[in-house]
Amino acid sequence: MTLRVLHVLDHSIPLHSGYTFRTLSILREQRRRGWQTFHVTSPKQVGCTVAEEEVDGWHFYRTPAAAGAAWPGLNEFRLMRHLEQRLAEVCARVRPNLLHAHSPVLNALPALRVGRKLGLPVVYEVRAFWEDAAVDHGTTAEGSLRYRLTRGMETRALRRADHVFTICEGLRGDIVARGIAPDRVTVIPNAVDIENFTDGGRADEALRARLGLAGACVIGFIGSFYAYEGLDLLLDAMPRLLQRQPDARVLLTGGGPQEAALKAQAARLGLADRVVFTGRVPHAEVQRYYDLVDVLAYPRHPMRLTELVTPLKPLEAMAQGKLLVASDVGGHRELIRHGETGWLFPAGQAGALAEGLADALDARADWPRIRAAGRAYVERERNWSVSVERYRPVYEPLAQRKAA
Repeated sequence: MTLRVLHVLDHSIPLHSGYTFRTLSILREQRRRGWQTFHVTSPKQVGCTVAEEEVDGWHFYRTPAAAGAAWPGLNEFRLMRHLEQRLAEVCARVRPNLLHAHSPVLNALPALRVGRKLGLPVVYEVRAFWEDAAVDHGTTAEGSLRYRLTRGMETRALRRADHVFTICEGLRGDIVARGIAPDRVTVIPNAVDIENFTDGGRADEALRARLGLAGACVIGFIGSFYAYEGLDLLLDAMPRLLQRQPDARVLLTGGGPQEAALKAQAARLGLADRVVFTGRVPHAEVQRYYDLVDVLAYPRHPMRLTELVTPLKPLEAMAQGKLLVASDVGGHRELIRHGETGWLFPAGQAGALAEGLADALDARADWPRIRAAGRAYVERERNWSVSVERYRPVYEPLAQRKAA
């Protein structure tokens, strides 16, 4: 029997995010196994006005955005109702034998309702908890009524799903603590398409000069500027780092909600000539900026989100043979072995970050060993072929049960 899996997604390409890149990697590997995949996105697919869309050879069913004014507390229920209706329509067309809902819970609950009506098994993949993301973005206070209601919705979806997938051991532990049987929770770790990454190329000296980085030791971050990433801590660490490494510069490539605040902070600290903001760059150009960096910094703040969730960026860095210094939050400790594949520092401490960066820059004799160890770890344990194979022992029995 050929598996026919309908994936229920928050958003997809052409939008660029860690979420969409993980999705594409999963879909590619599932197709390589001969499984048929279908894809529907929620009303949160920004800027989409069509019912179906072909993007880079992938077909997506879209869900029209809910019309009318957004009422606090009610908009989410309206969104779920629209997604449920769209899911029922798509199921009638593609006849899946399995529904695979991906975070947030706003996708899981409609999928569970449709699955129950149609007799389809439903699996739910947790990439992060909605209540924690809401806290980080400032829309919900931890412990508030809204937070508790959101957490209750999440737990309800976890209990009703036929199986739960998640991306790391931190999230798995939290899910099991909610009363979900351990044998009903499988980790599908974040990984990389290892064949798409090679050891870093030669730096573009013209680009280096244009950015004012000629002759500098470059500390880099490439990604989205969210508060939890801790880029404010990186700027706070710079005055102390400059005492040991006067030629150090920070290269921040990307953008996001914290960009204006970070620029103001750099000016306030007198670092305007030591911190380079490039803005967002085309995806095809990102490698040129990676090649300028000596050490990548991932100074995530300690909070529930970062303690539980493993990020993708450090894996991509190791796949390229890049050096990295990261805070010792739980999500990083799952990926990085201090002194072997990178360096860890006590989270939230600017002084410790400065010392960690300076130590990494001073340890040039160790760079080849650490680069090689990071690349070997990704090749061995964190490639998508290994990760996606973990779906098989869950998918196949559920599909066979539906067929029976």
